[in-house]
Amino acid sequence: MNVMPTGEGEAQFNYHFGDCKFKKLVKPDEWVPQFMNPGSGVSEGRGGLVFHMALLNEQLTGVAESNVIPLGSFMPIWAAVEQKSHQPLLLLMEECVAATTPELQPGSQVYPIISNKGCLLESMRGSSVFLPRYHSSAIILYLQSFKFGLGEEVYIHCKLVAWDPNILDESKKACHYVKENGGWELLDDPFQSSLCSCCDSTCKSRAKRGVGWESHGWSHNSVLGPLIIEDPSGSKAHNTSVGSVTTD
Repeated sequence: MNVMPTGEGEAQFNYHFGDCKFKKLVKPDEWVPQFMNPGSGVSEGRGGLVFHMALLNEQLTGVAESNVIPLGSFMPIWAAVEQKSHQPLLLLMEECVAATTPELQPGSQVYPIISNKGCLLESMRGSSVFLPRYHSSAIILYLQSFKFGLGEEVYIHCKLVAWDPNILDESKKACHYVKENGGWELLDDPFQSSLCSCCDSTCKSRAKRGVGWESHGWSHNSVLGPLIIEDPSGSKAHNTSVGSVTTD
């Protein structure tokens, strides 16, 4: 890591998937990228926190200028929480689905992306992955586009969780499947990847313990879209791996 004159640190990560490289600046806890101007992505408050979600460009340097994505290409989906005066927080994507509506209704068809308390299903079906973090309060899902909703408006619905980085377990994690190793890997500490073993079965929810449990984190439902996935070949086939959503 190189220390810059401003006191900031610069770290470079090379992540081997194709020819893409990841490079980001490590910033103070309260930092939010300059490209997150009003109107970019989704920004909402919860528990004194502000959550963001946006589609980034290929260089990961700003918000994407187009919402049209060629089938099979990658969609860098960025999410972050402004920590403000809170203790250090770890941002997790607990559940994410794709739908063709900006609001989920009972019986809505959805395409599961992340489920089972942070397991990236798309990393098993394709080449999707969580990129190395540049800060604990942000996460980038490098999502390969899919056939669900092909040619229609698609919305990504995610449950974001801001959590205590020192308390990871089966219910609070970010796991992706590494085909080269034939197993699940924990984004934030590969040495604790055993926490991801439940991704092949059922990851149990953390037992609530009143105020003490609630003080460890906050959750917020965010929506990104509309996105339009287009097949250059002109095919309109849809992916059949869909489910339905149940709302309270």
